[in-house]
Amino acid sequence: MQKNSPLLQHANYKILAGTPPQEKKLLTVGIPSVQHPQENYLLDTLQSLFQASAEPELNYIVVLVHLLNPDPEWLNQTVANISGLFQPHIEARKLLVIHGLLSGSSLPGEVNNANHSSSCEALYPRQKTDYALLMNFARNLSDYFLMIGDNVRCTPRFVSTIYWALKAWKEIPWMILEFSSLSFSGKVFHTSDLSRLTSFFLLFQDTPTDLLLSSFGFLLGQRAPISLTPYLFHSQENDFTSENTCFQEKEEEEEDEPENPPAQIYTDMMVRGFHPPEYAYFLNEDYFQTYFLIPGNIYTVIFDQPHKVIRVQVLTGVGKRGKYRLEYGQVELGYEPVQGKKGCTQYTLLGPLVKGKLDQKLHYEEDFVEEVRCVQLLVTAFQETKLVITQIKIWTKSEEE
Repeated sequence: MQKNSPLLQHANYKILAGTPPQEKKLLTVGIPSVQHPQENYLLDTLQSLFQASAEPELNYIVVLVHLLNPDPEWLNQTVANISGLFQPHIEARKLLVIHGLLSGSSLPGEVNNANHSSSCEALYPRQKTDYALLMNFARNLSDYFLMIGDNVRCTPRFVSTIYWALKAWKEIPWMILEFSSLSFSGKVFHTSDLSRLTSFFLLFQDTPTDLLLSSFGFLLGQRAPISLTPYLFHSQENDFTSENTCFQEKEEEEEDEPENPPAQIYTDMMVRGFHPPEYAYFLNEDYFQTYFLIPGNIYTVIFDQPHKVIRVQVLTGVGKRGKYRLEYGQVELGYEPVQGKKGCTQYTLLGPLVKGKLDQKLHYEEDFVEEVRCVQLLVTAFQETKLVITQIKIWTKSEEE
């Protein structure tokens, strides 16, 4: 069992509905919810979550709602509304509603003052304290923790998608996996990291939460965000605001179609028949087919010119079940080309394939100048069945953008 953060020794909780699960789950879905001056989307968010999840998927998760406003009338009414709609999930120990307070602390700022200021900077300590209380309660409920807002729409079968992603990333170090373009919703953490994260929140009270999260991952060794697409969580209302516009979660705009810049293709995989390696890079229905894979086999796209790549999609397999997909592989990015156009001198990991696919976005700092020259698919285990690389798709950002 994890040790509690010293800054949360004075945390007090009241369970308003439900009972903690008897066994540890794979994933806790944490939802902080505050009383909004206008429409409240919490019930819609819960409805979306449970409707998007099949019964076997629900066995892997526990939903933890943290009601933040201390007003007794609001708390009682909200709990009554949740119980009226989701009583079966409450009785099955799949939904838990709590209210937490931090009393007697020496934290900077009046974090226990419910009268929020209209200044965004004044609200940051309250927000991070509320998040820390939620994460602190969730530390021992599951192996992983997912935070979503109380105004979020969930994509069907999001639990399965996260399950397979976690399985693929299990042997690779990571701090935060992102399944949404929203500033905080859709981020997954190891529960073993929550004590450090809550301390981080409470020590840096005046820093915006999204900036703290990016710093947290970097300080613990994650050099760049790991953003897995297509996204699983979306805002229910584009103009929805939480406490004025301070914590509004805006979604990224969708990219245009992939452009696949001019490139050379190199592979040491077996080439046979009427499906050569170049076919997988064409933006059409053609594909590359190969056989008898061994660890270390590569398929490399070498750009004619360096590019600022913003998204990479690698698709293998045929049909909905992904027959002939690559079972074990990963995608890497290279920056210095080798003479002879067979690849790059060194690579950094972008991510592993999840059920034969990778779809990830890349995020750059404004002063980031390193541009990609190679995108490489690396085989990491023997595979006797044939492999079909259906498509390699590349999105880039021009200097003018």
